[in-house]
Amino acid sequence: MIEDDEGHARLIERNIRRAGVSNDIIPFTNGTDALEFLFGSDGSGQVSSGRQLLILLDLNLPDMTGVDILEKVKGNPHTRRSPVVVLTTTDDAREIQRCYDMGANVYITKPVNYDGFANAIRQLGLFFAVMQVPETA
Repeated sequence: MIEDDEGHARLIERNIRRAGVSNDIIPFTNGTDALEFLFGSDGSGQVSSGRQLLILLDLNLPDMTGVDILEKVKGNPHTRRSPVVVLTTTDDAREIQRCYDMGANVYITKPVNYDGFANAIRQLGLFFAVMQVPETA
């Protein structure tokens, strides 16, 4: 989870747990630390090649935009198949479309209807548990 607002991060985690998801949640409050985790110290992304990741991404971060992170995640062969859920206060239709065009799987505007959010996370989890995401050309 890449979210710089501690209150939002706690709410998101609580609702993920309420949805019955027990996977580890690794919180990051900035893009720099998140990208180092995702791509490793060498920046190749090889470190994430065997990981099953679902990335919860805020667009408004203190050190870079979430769009920059989304672009890097979807542009790397080791992370491009990882689902990305954008959770942000930005409700600009052009920004939403841009994120979907870049490969975001779900775009949710805060304040979130957390029951709907929990259901979306649960459904994504079920979907990715039974289906292999195909490589994109």
